[in-house]
Amino acid sequence: MEIVVKKAESRKEINQFIKFPHKIYENDTNYAPELNISIRERLDRKKNPFFEHSEVDYFLAYKNNEVVGRIAAVKNNRYNDYHQANVGFFGFFDVIDDYNTAKALLDKAFEWNKSKEFDQIIGPANFSTNETVGMLIDGYDKPPQISMTYNKPYYNDFLVKYGFKKELDLYAYNFTRDKVPEKTLRVSGVIQKRLEAQNIKFRNLRLSDYDNELNAVKEIYISAWEKNWGFVPPTDNEFAHLAKEMKMVLDPQYCYFAEVDGSLIGFALSLPNINEIFVNIKDGRLLPGALFKLLRGRKKLKSGRILLLGVQKEYRKKGIEAVLISNLIKDGLKNNLNSIEASWILENNEMMMRAVESLNGDKYKTYRMYSKNIE
Repeated sequence: MEIVVKKAESRKEINQFIKFPHKIYENDTNYAPELNISIRERLDRKKNPFFEHSEVDYFLAYKNNEVVGRIAAVKNNRYNDYHQANVGFFGFFDVIDDYNTAKALLDKAFEWNKSKEFDQIIGPANFSTNETVGMLIDGYDKPPQISMTYNKPYYNDFLVKYGFKKELDLYAYNFTRDKVPEKTLRVSGVIQKRLEAQNIKFRNLRLSDYDNELNAVKEIYISAWEKNWGFVPPTDNEFAHLAKEMKMVLDPQYCYFAEVDGSLIGFALSLPNINEIFVNIKDGRLLPGALFKLLRGRKKLKSGRILLLGVQKEYRKKGIEAVLISNLIKDGLKNNLNSIEASWILENNEMMMRAVESLNGDKYKTYRMYSKNIE
């Protein structure tokens, strides 16, 4: 049967692009879909500030007029400018269990990137490291945490068969109530008292001053992450967009700040894992009943994710990072969370891996970024 790959442009085609994964995972108990309304806004060239500097095209694969796969081809100009690189990306890759269909989609993304005269294609990225990235390669026994990816194992087989190679792995660590060592938390408390004696104070995020709090976070975030693989500093509009999305779900008691004389020097932000709710909304539709589930269920969530952490360069290696992480874990477990995930952590970030492993964090999921040269 002939495989036809077409650009998704019409409203109907974009809806097909958004909803296709629900078909692949309809019987997968660990699938937690992103809401259709959220994906639609991300794909919208008028609403997503990513399109103020970069471009994306969406493609659908058809067999006998039925959608059997999707992929996005991405030109991230800020990435190339920031890293002095000449690479393209692919993302939103979902496909039935058929290599020929996968190959047709990858061919389209490859051809698109080649037409831009790029030297390499990297992915998956939806659309950058400021959003969701990586292909899950192990840890399929549990649903993904909020804003983490999920895929069928055969996706990796298809990429390798096509010629993609590992670019870098990203790790997710899990902390559970029964494994976090009390001794380490006590030591962290001692370190906190020593730091406070040096005028370094710790507090929770002030939701009443959210915009100013997040603006201060942005400066440290960019400074702390500037040398990390794949990092691209978000524009002001992109950061404001991300901050607006986070505000809808974050809980201030799980966001810790470190400051000196009222000036922010470090932070750790975590989010309640609303995927515990979304795992039961397989079609991604936020109907009134689903919205009620979301609002009612937030207080009953049993897991969370440490999303971002950063400390100003001159204050690093003083123990501030350990105190921030320990406080989040300690408060989370005290407030009836059964587990807290720290993700994602680059495989070459040895300092952060040592920090989470000292708290008995379990490296329970691995996500892979792939690359392939364009010749």
